[in-house]
Amino acid sequence: MKKEALKRIYNEIKKYNTIYIVRHIGPDPDAVASEIALKDSILYTFNTKKVYALGTGVSKFKYIGKLDKINNFDYENSLVITLDVPNISRIDGLELQKFKHVIKIDHHPFVESFKGIEYIDEKSSSTCEIILDLINNTKLKLNKEISSNLLIGIISDSNRFMFSPCDDKVLVKVADLIKKYKINMQELYSRIYMRPMSEVRLMGYIASNLKVTKNKLAYIILENDIVSSFNADASSASNMINDFNNIEEFVVWLFVTKDIKNDLFKINIRSRGPIINEIASHYHGGGHKYSSGARVKTEEELNNLINDLDNLCKNYNKD
Repeated sequence: MKKEALKRIYNEIKKYNTIYIVRHIGPDPDAVASEIALKDSILYTFNTKKVYALGTGVSKFKYIGKLDKINNFDYENSLVITLDVPNISRIDGLELQKFKHVIKIDHHPFVESFKGIEYIDEKSSSTCEIILDLINNTKLKLNKEISSNLLIGIISDSNRFMFSPCDDKVLVKVADLIKKYKINMQELYSRIYMRPMSEVRLMGYIASNLKVTKNKLAYIILENDIVSSFNADASSASNMINDFNNIEEFVVWLFVTKDIKNDLFKINIRSRGPIINEIASHYHGGGHKYSSGARVKTEEELNNLINDLDNLCKNYNKD
């Protein structure tokens, strides 16, 4: 069934001369790497197609590749492929409802239908792993650059193979890529994890100012002037959340940053036990059971979210 579903996606890709690839707002490396890797693989296989990887760029992820900007879309005759996003409201780059032909590829729990072909594999470590499966089971082509980007997504979304789901199968796939394309893993890890001293100092500020409740919820609201005083940006601050994964004093932790342009709070949430995505979905977000995000407009909503997560921790600690 899995191979048949992937071949169906490939056959749809073959049909269309214009393809738009999109992912979720506030992207992480897996989201960006998967769309650029898929774009490059399609163009490497079908060099006459027009393929665009869309969405707001993040300076921190420029090393993965360049995103495209499109003003005029072909709504009738093009194909849209959505990656790493379970709900329509979180798609970045286009208005999905205007398009007739859609493929959804994701590894998050199902939230809503996109009214097209849908391939969801919650057992995959990342969307990049699904794209690798798609390439390995069809006539789409790989090269060293595409393989490197797929590895970036797999490594980052699994937090170096420490997050669930992550099993022997993904390790075999990764080993095959490294061997076949002679990928320098030390160089690849440097690209993913190298950071300026300003961000390390910001991490120190976060560690010193995290509030921890008696129920083991940790949180911090990072004001933009504080973040900028460290010569960092909100996106960099938000993506530091995985660096706090192994602290015994809390089981759920969240970083809050302010999106000035859209006048809202962006919340990145992680857990080592309580299931958080159900709560996140009530605050204009969602994600995995232990890794989610949310967006709220008001301080009241933000406080309600924090209280809900604190109660979740309280109930979890009782069990």
